[in-house]
Amino acid sequence: MNDAFKALSDPTRRKILHLLKQNDLSAGEIADQFDMTKPSISHHLNLLKQANLVDSEKRGQQVIYSLNTSVFEDVVTWFMDFLTKDEAGK
Repeated sequence: MNDAFKALSDPTRRKILHLLKQNDLSAGEIADQFDMTKPSISHHLNLLKQANLVDSEKRGQQVIYSLNTSVFEDVVTWFMDFLTKDEAGK
């Protein structure tokens, strides 16, 4: 879960996740949405993959990225548990 929090801490990675929420996209389609180099976007995508926040699938010469919602569910569950324990401790 630490990798997920680290990945979510960056605004570029959060924007990538927001884009993928709407549609599965190729790396090139994601890169087109940013004013940065493709290697920089690749680095962000790799960190998101390491955190299991995105999945990737090779289709021909393209890599298609999609959200991995199960990790988001884990993060939300952690937050809800944290808030519940915090409220109970008051």
